[in-house]
Amino acid sequence: MTYDLRPLTASDRPWLRRFITEHWGAELIIIHGEQLAPAEHPGFAAFDGNEIIGLVTYAIRGDECEILSLDSLRESQGIGTSLIKSVREIALKNGCRRLCLSTTNDNLNALRFYQKRGFELVAIRRRAVEESRKLKPSIPLLGEFGIPLRDEIELEMPLSYTEHTG
Repeated sequence: MTYDLRPLTASDRPWLRRFITEHWGAELIIIHGEQLAPAEHPGFAAFDGNEIIGLVTYAIRGDECEILSLDSLRESQGIGTSLIKSVREIALKNGCRRLCLSTTNDNLNALRFYQKRGFELVAIRRRAVEESRKLKPSIPLLGEFGIPLRDEIELEMPLSYTEHTG
């Protein structure tokens, strides 16, 4: 399968807001108790012609690059992997030492996907989703597979010095 991958631009913001709302249930997401609007952050989109088939957004803070959202609308075709690689390259170019993200305890597919791509589990924030519901009450009580949605799991991919210097 072929697709085009390109960085997001300011002109993408209107459709990005709709996409995030459709796929994440609202324009805002909650990570570490902080409300974030992924559509206002940099990222990459994968297209098949004019159809969006993948999206990643990220934030760089100091020497850390955090993936805020990742969506692949056609699984097992390398789209998510390509999007992560694009963010990783940006992180390295910006001197980041760490690429990280958070997901929830019910998201077994994401946990499998990220670990297969070199991410490691580094923290579990017990009951963090209960706190997030105070900011975003639309977060359901049950997640995928009927698993109670309650914990935030942080994963990271260390970026080594040698990668920065070639």
